Amino acid sequence: MTPKPLRRFIALGHTLGWMEDASLPFLQAALGPAAIEISDKAICINANLDAKKLEALLEHAAIKMRDAGWISGWRKERYTVFASDAAGNLDLAQPLFELERAAFRRFGLTSRAVHINGYTTKGELWIAQRASNKAIDPNKLDNLAAGGISAGENVWDCVIRELAEEAGIPAQLASQAVSSGSLRTTRPEADGWHDEIIYTYDLQLPDDFVPKNTDGEVAGFQRHSFEQIEAILPRMTLDATVVTQAFLEQQARR
Repeated sequence: MTPKPLRRFIALGHTLGWMEDASLPFLQAALGPAAIEISDKAICINANLDAKKLEALLEHAAIKMRDAGWISGWRKERYTVFASDAAGNLDLAQPLFELERAAFRRFGLTSRAVHINGYTTKGELWIAQRASNKAIDPNKLDNLAAGGISAGENVWDCVIRELAEEAGIPAQLASQAVSSGSLRTTRPEADGWHDEIIYTYDLQLPDDFVPKNTDGEVAGFQRHSFEQIEAILPRMTLDATVVTQAFLEQQARR
């Protein structure tokens, strides 16, 4: 995909994201042109707004984008927008406001997610196939479980929830998942700028355990040896590909 010109999105004194020009008219309609300062490099909301007022105005702009067909897959699920510095580093101790998750890319906001690799003692990985009705990447292959961290949810609770919902893994087994680090993925997408911090976990599953989806978001599961994974990477989501490659590299170093 050819990258579109982006400007830094600045509000409440923080550099929050990256915006395409296509989103600007919706923002101007919600806030009024006088409230927005535009330069070659940035779109800055200079109105004297508090976080709650800004949240309401951005939500209004997002709804207008949705109604105009610029945002699809409206989830009625909210993500937290955190304070960040000029380099885009989040301050997780400083939540600013919440916004519909489907709107995050249009404003280039940083989302957070968990991805869990499920493996066996025989050197195999469990791979999920996303359901055909998923708003993003339908039918693509994915990690055992993966999902966004909702507003008010911590990372660990998200891990336990996603393992239960997507793979039918009971809490006692899910609690054995081990953190393997974090990574950040950024790229242009059809619906804006994708910027996500992914917390990765590894979970060793019993050899006779078979994952079973419970929330309708996964069509099924496949089990592949580590050696076979390379061949299916082109069929995986971009984020799952990065997570899986990192897992295989870690395994190779052991």
